[in-house]
This record gives sequence, C-alpha cells and structure tokens, in this order.
Amino acid sequence: MNEMINPWKTLSEKSIYDNPWISLTEYQVINPGGGKGIYGKVHFKNLAIGIIVLDEQNNTWLVGQYRYAPDHFTWEIPEGGGSLHVDPLISAKRELLEETGITAANWTEIQRMHLSNSVSDELAIIYLARDLSFGEANPEESEQLTLRKLPFTEAFNLVINGEITDSLSVAAFLKVKVLNIVP
Repeated sequence: MNEMINPWKTLSEKSIYDNPWISLTEYQVINPGGGKGIYGKVHFKNLAIGIIVLDEQNNTWLVGQYRYAPDHFTWEIPEGGGSLHVDPLISAKRELLEETGITAANWTEIQRMHLSNSVSDELAIIYLARDLSFGEANPEESEQLTLRKLPFTEAFNLVINGEITDSLSVAAFLKVKVLNIVP
C-alpha cells in the first residue's frame, strides 16, 4: 500500500460558507473503506503565524487577550494571520511589531504545522525572534491586548501546567525547549 496515494474519492462538493478569512465546503465522498459519506473542510485564507521572542537574558513576551471563539482570556505568543501570497517572515515581523512594539534583527523559522488537519487546511509557521529592539505596539481594532514579560522557564512551566493552551504557543515553547535554545 502506498501511503502517498489519496484513498478518498470525491463525488461532489458544495460551498456552504465563505467570508474573508475562511470558507467551508461539504464534500460527498467515498471513504477509504468504500462507504459513502460526507466530509466538511474549513479552508483558511491566511497562514497562522506565531513568534516566540527571546532576549539575551532568556525573557519572553506573552500577549494576553480575550478570544471570542473559545470564550475566555488566553496568554499566548504574539501571533496572527499572514497572506498566502506574502513571504511569511514579512507577516511575522508585522505581527510582532503590531502586537508588542518589538522588532528583531535575528529570525529563525522553528516549526511548520497543521493546526487541525482533520477538518481544516490551516498551516502555521512559528518563528524565533532574537536581538530585540523596543517601540510602541499598534494592535488592530479587534485586539485588546495585555503584554507580559517573563523568564522563558516561567512561561514554559505555564505550558506544562496547562495554563497556556493555545496550540501555536504550546508548540513554540516545546520546540525551543527540545532544541535546547534555552536550557
């Protein structure tokens, strides 16, 4: 069996919903076992971009905000959307400056991941930003943000204790730890 060959057969597709950020399509399918069924896919019209920020003392910055979809306040790394037609690093630099007022001279891509590959095609790219300069944040109208500086180890413990649950943030902190960027 070749794992690279798609075992699903699409019989038809129907657009269910569309807005500037996402679209939802329903597919009539034959599944890998031969049964007929439906499959819904959320298509994201932007990349998810996340930035984990580290200064020379291994401090990091978290952004706090009330998230509408899960209906609660969350701490997370600076993150946002980036156009599929723009270099993701340009989007990352824009998001970091917009949400924190921070610019960085050193950027490293540390992770690419799908956020929910069972129902969506959303691709996320996470960057590590270092060699920092500080200015004024300029959040979007839809963002009411709180900025929090803390040692990486404290933020990492918030991930381990389940206090940070945002998937980009969890992945970023775990990746930095596994790469031993911060011992």
